[in-house]
Amino acid sequence: MKIRNVRKEDAADILEIYSYYVENTAVTFEITIPSLQQMEERITDISSAYPYLVAEECGKVVAYCYAHALNPREAYKKSVELSIYVEKNHHGKGIGKSLYSALEEALKEAGFDALYAIVTFPDEGSVAFHSKCGFSMAGKLTDCGEKFGRKWSVLYLEKHI
Repeated sequence: MKIRNVRKEDAADILEIYSYYVENTAVTFEITIPSLQQMEERITDISSAYPYLVAEECGKVVAYCYAHALNPREAYKKSVELSIYVEKNHHGKGIGKSLYSALEEALKEAGFDALYAIVTFPDEGSVAFHSKCGFSMAGKLTDCGEKFGRKWSVLYLEKHI
């Protein structure tokens, strides 16, 4: 497995990974799968300001993670929200933890000091993963999203580096 910075050409692999989560899970509250062009634009926008990493296996992206602004207000400039998606057949192999570790190092070098993850609840897998990565509970928004005909809550998790 190789961890590297994202490239615009990774958009198709990233979209394939992300599409599964949009269609089958409440991990993302996005309802409609973005187009390839939209994904390319997201990659370009995010990676121009924040670290955006992929895990590649045999030339194919199998996971990705990135940081983005927690809030556009200037006082939040050292705080970021993290997102991570691992291809469904690559869970449990340590790829996510390796990616998050590399992302955390890049963020530390860039001067960021507060990391946040917003995870759907209940989703014990995401909570357990973030806990193993050193995140702790910061807050909960109850029934703030609706997907698949039901209400979902989100947990705010945090880690200071």
